Amino acid sequence: MSEHADHTRLSYRFFRLGVWLKGLDGILELVGGALFLLVSRSQLSRLVVTLTQHELTEDPKDFIATLLRQGVSHLSHNAKLFGSIYLLAHGLVKIILVAGLLQNRYVVYPIALIVLSGFILYQTYRLSIGFTLGLCLLTILDAVIVLLIWNEYRHVKREAVGT
Repeated sequence: MSEHADHTRLSYRFFRLGVWLKGLDGILELVGGALFLLVSRSQLSRLVVTLTQHELTEDPKDFIATLLRQGVSHLSHNAKLFGSIYLLAHGLVKIILVAGLLQNRYVVYPIALIVLSGFILYQTYRLSIGFTLGLCLLTILDAVIVLLIWNEYRHVKREAVGT
């Protein structure tokens, strides 16, 4: 097997891994969106208090735990509804794209590139308003996956043309 063939196989493995990670991300967003929609604000507040209690006992000034508690205490009904709908829609779109990419549906590649690039633009905008490490890491992951999809799309396109 040539070095080029090995590289192609390796890039395809990274592409598949990235797509599976996006699928997992989509499933988590669907579950999170559904839970966010179904759980009341008081239940959500109790859950955050329970999850952060141990950390705040060890470090009363823990940035993330304190931020979570403050965020939940200031969460309006409309913000909760928007967050739920956003997560559900975002997750569903990702799962549909992942299914198409894993089935090697040629038409899905450019759609996935456009949609994920749109997510990256929106996430970059959100980062410009207020930086969060989680969103920054998600944006970097999305950018890497876009590059992997682009690389695989070029490869699939070349094979389709026969060059």
